[in-house]
Amino acid sequence: METAAWTSMYHAMITNEERRPFSWQTVRRIGAFVPAQRGSLTAFLVVSIAGAFVAVATPVLAGWVVDAIIEGDSQRRVVGLALLIALIALAEGALGLLGWWLSSRIGERLILDLRTTVFDHVQSMPIAFFTRTRTGALVSRLNNDVIGAQRAFSDVLSRVVTNVVMLVLTLVVMLGISWQLTLAALTLLPVFLVPARFIGRRLAGLQRESAQLDADMATRMTERFSAPGAMLAKLFSRPAEESREFAVRASRVRDIGVKSSLVQASFVIALTTVSALALALVYGLGGSLALTGTLQAGSVVSMALLLTRLYAPLTELASARVEIMSALVSFERVFEVLDLAPLITDSPDATTLPDGPLSVEFRDVRFAYPSAEAVSLASLEDVAVLDERAGIEILHDLDFRIEAGQLVALVGSSGAGKSTIAALVPRLYDVDAGTVLLGGLDVRGLRADAIQAAVGMVTQDGHLFHESVRANLRLAAPEADDEELWEALRRAHVADVIAALPDGLDTVVGERGYRFSGGERQRLTIARLLLARPRIVVLDEATAHLDSESESAVQAALGEALSGRTALVIAHRLSTVREADQILVVEDGRIVERGTHEELLLLGGRYEVLHRTQFSTTSPTADADTTEQLHQGSGV
Repeated sequence: METAAWTSMYHAMITNEERRPFSWQTVRRIGAFVPAQRGSLTAFLVVSIAGAFVAVATPVLAGWVVDAIIEGDSQRRVVGLALLIALIALAEGALGLLGWWLSSRIGERLILDLRTTVFDHVQSMPIAFFTRTRTGALVSRLNNDVIGAQRAFSDVLSRVVTNVVMLVLTLVVMLGISWQLTLAALTLLPVFLVPARFIGRRLAGLQRESAQLDADMATRMTERFSAPGAMLAKLFSRPAEESREFAVRASRVRDIGVKSSLVQASFVIALTTVSALALALVYGLGGSLALTGTLQAGSVVSMALLLTRLYAPLTELASARVEIMSALVSFERVFEVLDLAPLITDSPDATTLPDGPLSVEFRDVRFAYPSAEAVSLASLEDVAVLDERAGIEILHDLDFRIEAGQLVALVGSSGAGKSTIAALVPRLYDVDAGTVLLGGLDVRGLRADAIQAAVGMVTQDGHLFHESVRANLRLAAPEADDEELWEALRRAHVADVIAALPDGLDTVVGERGYRFSGGERQRLTIARLLLARPRIVVLDEATAHLDSESESAVQAALGEALSGRTALVIAHRLSTVREADQILVVEDGRIVERGTHEELLLLGGRYEVLHRTQFSTTSPTADADTTEQLHQGSGV
């Protein structure tokens, strides 16, 4: 009975108090995961039913042993019954172990299927999805909600089936032994269930508050213990105040823990007392019936043992509905992500790109970033309602062409739309009107892997995963051997940096590559680009935040990356692109000027203003040096 009390209390704690309407649509979608596990589920149900039969048999046999002793039966019969009880105990243990194995297999297989399905789906989402979504909320769907959904199969389903069979069998056997004792035992059932529901709700409330406080502390620690967060905290935070704020939350968690422990202890003691009262009732009434000859003494013992197998499943089934609803909520949250359709997908007749150098062309391109409703969920953004404003058009009627092997530069004010233009080349977004063409083919008609193989991009931040240098480089070329990796590092002018490290290629780069300087990170991303061997290179202000020495090294590496390739370069410093085949001046999402460096200076327009403003505070000698490095390497 104490075990039943603890089980009831536990499931009440982890159950969401929120009441939601039952959704048959969700149940039907869950059914899609059943065929893959039909064999395991069938075996599990058979084992559960067999286990219920075996569990009910033991109390009956125990009663027979008592009767045999009282009636003076042969020693052989008593020993035989005892051996049968022992065999049944072994069988019950074996069935229990087999049931746990099958349950674990079903649950872990479901977790695998759900996680891989959600992971693959999230990978197909556009960049706009990730720019709006909280990473922690998304990871929670892959962890907490998937595990919650798993419980519907491996936990709730098994307990419902097992307990229904156990309850029916126990009631049938008890009624067969003594209907009077059975009805008397059932009269105490409300006294058993009411505390379970009342105290369970109280514990659920405490648990939710504790979980929220834990989440707050986890968020605070995650923000402050990441490399950029730690730096910000070191520079601006006040350690004493930070410690006090954290201690307040931690103290509240401590208080909740003490209160929860007290409630749990009270709950178990109360229900254990109820179970003792029920047993007293059975022994008292059953003993009286046995003394009058109405009932055998062994039957009283069987009834007492069966009583524990009656109340436990009744308690489990009392909370099963709420637990099922909780599991359905987890499934709904997983399906909510799966129902968010990716904006960019391959068309059924998608093709690949032709061999050889490729041109890039924009024809009458108009673009607005997608609305929040199209790419995100309120629950993933931690807002009550998504921003309902439609996307504002960023690019207007863009027309330009980059011939194969040419270098074209985009310059202009911050926020003019240069990075947006760059993002359209590898099809990180789809245009609203017009066409983006690679090698004369619309990117919307190309396979994603074909675009990925053809277009390489280096952005401002030089992002690296928290893995080894080798693993980060092999993202571009999984089959590359160490010789190829070192060659790429040499061409990116960073081989000496990696060679000087104790672990060389096996050095873990740290979160976002923070073990390296900004210039070193950029050169590692250029090495990765060289391994990919793209035919089109997009540079989005790859040297914008570097000092002069780092920029010089990165420019030398970029010269290697651009050599013989079609290139679209967003320029932070105009001097780095003065030898470009064509310079496009972008303002407010429009190309307002185009031409070579000399032509634009003679025009005396926006480019001339930008050039004059920049060179009034910049050393011409240094800029000339970086220009020479870039264009000597690229052959421009």
